[in-house]
Amino acid sequence: MIRFASLGSGSRGNALLVEAGKTKVLLDCGFSARMTTARLARLGTVPDDLAAIVVTHEHADHVAGVFALARHYQLTVYLTHGTYAAASQGRATLPACRLINGHTCFAIGGLEVWPFPVPHDAREPVQYAFRDGQHCLGVLTDSGSITPHIVEVLGACDGLVLECNHDHALLAASRYPVRLKQRIAGRFGHLENGQAAAFLRQVDTRRLQHLVAAHLSQENNRPELAARALASALGCSEDWIAVADQDAGFDWRQLR
Repeated sequence: MIRFASLGSGSRGNALLVEAGKTKVLLDCGFSARMTTARLARLGTVPDDLAAIVVTHEHADHVAGVFALARHYQLTVYLTHGTYAAASQGRATLPACRLINGHTCFAIGGLEVWPFPVPHDAREPVQYAFRDGQHCLGVLTDSGSITPHIVEVLGACDGLVLECNHDHALLAASRYPVRLKQRIAGRFGHLENGQAAAFLRQVDTRRLQHLVAAHLSQENNRPELAARALASALGCSEDWIAVADQDAGFDWRQLR
């Protein structure tokens, strides 16, 4: 059985808690160690419960608290060589570091962790699928476009945390500089609501128990727009789509 919850999702910090049996893993940590501890407490968890921290890429909203939390609680950090090289600040003090291949599965306790490369403007970014032998939780954020390999890895998930970073019209009309708009909407930027919906139409969603829209821009998206786009792709009620919040994240969800 896998269950998962978010400590927060958005440009001001990201962290996802994944649990299988007695194994708890933190995916990214974009909050200070103190804030992370407080947000874990909301989910009935303390840092000492964690088996490891798994990292997607070096951007601050994903790694700001990784090294401090790992150092204080003696946690192993898993990340690609490119992320390790780019996120240099604090890495020398890590108690344990495991450099991973972005195409090779590895195990942490009761979890099988399947990394896969994504197109994003980082050094060697990956996202992950988590399996316990029965269920699969897929996570896809911080990807500017969808590749055939992403579709293959996330082809039949029981749970999915899916980026809906921006709405095309809202981004176009925003106050952001043109270059930043181009970066966000570009091939190595972030998924737009319509892109996320198109991805869902490419994969088998018959096993999907939970779908969470994540990493929403507070300026360039709205929860109702993300939910509407994903619901249209699944042919379901908008109420069935969950939306991760920057401050509250989302509470525990279980795959049965």
